[in-house]
Amino acid sequence: MNSTRRRRLLAALGGSASVGLAGCSAIFGGDDGDDGEDGEDGEDGSDGSDGEDGSDGEDGSDGEDGGDGEDGEDGEDGEDGEDGESEMTNADKAQAAWETISTNPAPEDQDLRNEAYVEIEEAVRDDMVMINFGHDVGETFWRQEVDWERRGALGNSYHQHKTTSVEGSDRLQLRNATNSSLDPVESDDTASATVIHKCYDKLVHYPRGVPEIENQVLDSFELSDDGLTYTFNLKEGVQFHNGEELTANDVYYSIRRLAEAEQSVRAEFVFEAPNGIGMVHETDDEGNVVPDSLGLEVVDDYTLELTTENPNPAVLDVLTYQAFGILPEGLVGDIEGYDGEIDVETLRTQESFGTGPWQLESWSQNEEMLLSRFDDYHGTPAEQEEIIYRIVEDSEARYTLQIEGNLDIFSVPTSYYNRDNYTVEETDDRGRGVGTYTLEGTELGYQRLTDLVTRYFGFNVANTERPVRQAVAYVLGQNELVEEVFEGRQTPAFSFTPPAIWPTGQDGYDQWVSEWQYGTEDEPGASNVQAARDLLDENGIEETELTVTTYQSPTYQNAATLIRDKLAGTNLNFSLEEAAFSDLIQRGYDGDLQMYSLGWAWSWESVAYGHFGFEPKNTDTSGMPEDNNGYYLDWHTNLSENQ
Repeated sequence: MNSTRRRRLLAALGGSASVGLAGCSAIFGGDDGDDGEDGEDGEDGSDGSDGEDGSDGEDGSDGEDGGDGEDGEDGEDGEDGEDGESEMTNADKAQAAWETISTNPAPEDQDLRNEAYVEIEEAVRDDMVMINFGHDVGETFWRQEVDWERRGALGNSYHQHKTTSVEGSDRLQLRNATNSSLDPVESDDTASATVIHKCYDKLVHYPRGVPEIENQVLDSFELSDDGLTYTFNLKEGVQFHNGEELTANDVYYSIRRLAEAEQSVRAEFVFEAPNGIGMVHETDDEGNVVPDSLGLEVVDDYTLELTTENPNPAVLDVLTYQAFGILPEGLVGDIEGYDGEIDVETLRTQESFGTGPWQLESWSQNEEMLLSRFDDYHGTPAEQEEIIYRIVEDSEARYTLQIEGNLDIFSVPTSYYNRDNYTVEETDDRGRGVGTYTLEGTELGYQRLTDLVTRYFGFNVANTERPVRQAVAYVLGQNELVEEVFEGRQTPAFSFTPPAIWPTGQDGYDQWVSEWQYGTEDEPGASNVQAARDLLDENGIEETELTVTTYQSPTYQNAATLIRDKLAGTNLNFSLEEAAFSDLIQRGYDGDLQMYSLGWAWSWESVAYGHFGFEPKNTDTSGMPEDNNGYYLDWHTNLSENQ
C-alpha cells in the first residue's frame, strides 16, 4: 500500500493522517557539533550539514495507563494490564493523541493540540521508547581568512554561502556526511538538504537558517479573506541551470512530483496538517491521490494559486523545506502526463537542474562533491567560484582536515574540543555569541547559539523489553552525560520537544522537568544506578543482550560505554558498535536495531513537525521508507490491537 493510500484509509477510519519521517531532520554525526537540521534523526551535531558549525550536534515502572506494568508478565511490557486485561497502553495513548492533533488542524484548536503533544511526550517517557538527553548548543568555527554571514538556529544546511568569501582562494572548503540522492523529493536528511538548498530555490526560504521567512523565487503573495487560498506571484526572468526560464508551470509540476512520485518521501507535507500544507486534493477508491487533482491552479506564466482544506498559518514555513525545491516542468517522467527528459538516476547523482546559486559539477560518492557558481543566478552571483565538500564522518579524519587547512568553516569533534579555549566577545539580539577559539595554537572565528535540535538514544521496542529500556534511562543521567561526555556542548534534554517550543510554555516545561521520574528525588536527570538494578530485579530480567549502535563517533561510543559500565554486574550485557550515518538510517528502515543514537533538528518552529514521527502506526519499520516515515521504534507492536 502506498503512503497516500495509507493516509486516506487512516483518515476514513478516524486514524492518523500523517506519515512522518524519522528524521526529516535526521542529523548526522551527533557528537561533534556538526549538524542538526532536518529533523530526521541524526546528524552530527548542531547542524553540520556542511559541517560548518554546530556543536555536535520518571520511573515508568508502574506502567502509566497499563495495569501492573512493574513486572511486565501479565501483558506485553506490562502495558496490557493485570492478568492480561486489555487496557489502554502507552502506544494507544500516543496514537489517540496524534489522531487528535491531525484531525483538529484549525488555529482555534491549538490548545487541544497542545494537550495532545504533552500526552505524546508522556507516553514516550512512560514507555521509554526514546531517551532524549541533549539539546544542541550549536558551535561554528572558521579560519580567519573566511568572511561569512552567521547562521541561525534552524541550522546550517539552509546557508547558501552566496556572500561567503575566502581570502586568497576561489574555493570554499566544507564537510558533509554521506547521502545517496540530490532529488528534492527524496530528501529527508541534513546531508542532502545542505546541497539541495544551494542548488534548488523554493518559493520562500529561511536565510542562513534564521527563522524569518524571505522570498526566494516568489515576488509577492496574497491570502484570501477565508484564509484558504494563496495567490503566489513569481519573479520574472529566473533561470534554471539548463537555461530555461522558471514559470508557474514549473512550480506546479514540482509540487505534483512531491505529492505523486513513487519515490517521494515527504508527500505528507503536501496533504497533511498541521505538519504540512493540508492542500486540497482528490483520492480514488483505493485512497491514492488522483493525478493532477491538487488544489493548485496556474493562472498565468507567473501566477499560481494554492488552496488548503483549512486555514493553516504554517503554509509558508512548510514551503521552506528542501523537498519543495523547484525544477523544470516535465524533467522526469515519474508522474502522469509527462514522458520526461532525463531518468531519475541522473537527477539523483549526476546533475542539478534548479535555479539556485550553485550547481552540481561532480560527485564521487563517499569522497567529495564539487559545486560550481551559477553565473546566471537571478540574484547576485556567489562570491566564490566553487564549493568542495569533503565527505568525511570519522572524527580523526575530520580533525586532520581542519588542522591541515582543508576545511574553511567546520565543527571541532568533541574528542578534540576544550571548553576553556573559546571566548564570546559579543552576543546579538538572536542570542548568537561571537568570539574566538584557539585550536592547536591557531585563533579561529567562533559562534555559539542554542539550536532546535534534540539528541537521543532510541529503542526498537520489538527488540527490547520495557524494563530494559527503563533501566537504561535510570542510569543514563542527562546532567552528567552532557557535561562530562559532550563537554557542555548541549543542554540536558528531558523531552523530545525543546523548551523553546514546549507546547504549554516555559512554566509548563519547568513543571515537566520537576516531575521527571528517571533520576533521584533531589535531582531530575541524575544517574540512579540502584533504581535501575531494583527495576531489573523486580521484573525478573534474565541474561539479556543489548547492542547499542552509534554514529562513527568516539563521543557517542563514550556515552554508550558510560551507560554500559554503570549497568555492569546486572543481567544486561552491552555490545557497542558504530555505523556510518547512511548505514544507520538503512538499518533503522530494516528494523535491524535495538538501541541506537540519532537526533532530530527542526526545519521550522512547529511541535507537530517533530511529533508526527511518534505516531505508533507510523513507526512500523516494515513499511519504511515508502509507507511509513516515523522513528525507528516499531512502537505499533504495543498497540492493543496488535497484542
